[in-house]
Amino acid sequence: MSPRPKRFLGQNFLVDQDVANRIVEELRLTPGDTVLEIGPGTGALTHGLARRVDQIHGRLILVELDDHLASELSTRFADNPRVEVLHQDILETRVADLAPRPDGFEVVGNIPYNITTPILFRLLERPRPRGVLLMVQREVADRILAEPGTREYGALSIGVRAVADVERVLRVSRGAFRPRPTVDSTVIRIVPHSPAPLTESEEERLRHLTRALFQWRRKQLGKILRDHPDLRLTDEGVERALAAAAATRQDRPETLSPAGFVAIARTI
Repeated sequence: MSPRPKRFLGQNFLVDQDVANRIVEELRLTPGDTVLEIGPGTGALTHGLARRVDQIHGRLILVELDDHLASELSTRFADNPRVEVLHQDILETRVADLAPRPDGFEVVGNIPYNITTPILFRLLERPRPRGVLLMVQREVADRILAEPGTREYGALSIGVRAVADVERVLRVSRGAFRPRPTVDSTVIRIVPHSPAPLTESEEERLRHLTRALFQWRRKQLGKILRDHPDLRLTDEGVERALAAAAATRQDRPETLSPAGFVAIARTI
C-alpha cells in the first residue's frame, strides 16, 4: 500500500517514471562522487540514483524527515553499502559535512514547495556543492530566473544568481505527482560559481544590501543607499557604489542586474 502523503510535510510524490529517469540522467556525475537526495519519499528517483552511484563507485545519501518513509528506505537499501539513509531534517543538516569534498558533491531532489527558499539557501551555504538539481514550483523557478525589470525579479533572483549559474532543465506538469498539486513544477540546475566571486563577508553585505534595496524597491537607488537605516552611505559612498554598478541615482532596484548587486556589495 502506498503511504498517505502528509500535508504538513508538503509531500507530493513523483509518480511519473519517465520524468524521474530524465532527472537522474541530468545529473553530471564523475567517478567517486557523492550524491545527496533530499526527501526521497517513496523512492521515485532513488533506485535510478543508486544504479548511477554504483556505476561510478560513488555514494548516495538520502535525507528523509518522514519516520515511516525513512524506515522503509533503510530496509530497502540495507544490503547496499553505497546507500546511506539519514532520518533527519535537511534544514537542520550542514550539507558540507556529508561529503569529504564539495567539488565531488551533487544534490538532487523533489523538494516540498512550502520550504523551497530555506532549502535553497541552506544548499548555497559555504562550502557549496558542485551542482544542485531540484524540482521546484514553476513560479519559484520563474522568480529565480527572472530578468531585471520584470515583475518576478527580486531578492530570490539576486540571492541565488549572485553566487551561482541557473538554468531551466525540464518542465513538469502537475499530473506527474500524487496527490496532484495545484501548480506545475520545473527542474532547475544550479551550478555555484567557482571560485566564489565574493568573500564570506562580502556575501553577508550582499544579503543586507539586497534586503534593504527590495524593502524600498519603489524608491530610487541614490535615496535608498543614502537613507535606508541598514545602509546610510555618505554621498561619496553612494557615488562609488553607483559607479561600480554602472547605475545612476535615479535607477530603481529592480533594474539592477545580479552583477550590479555584487558590484555594490564589494564597495560598501
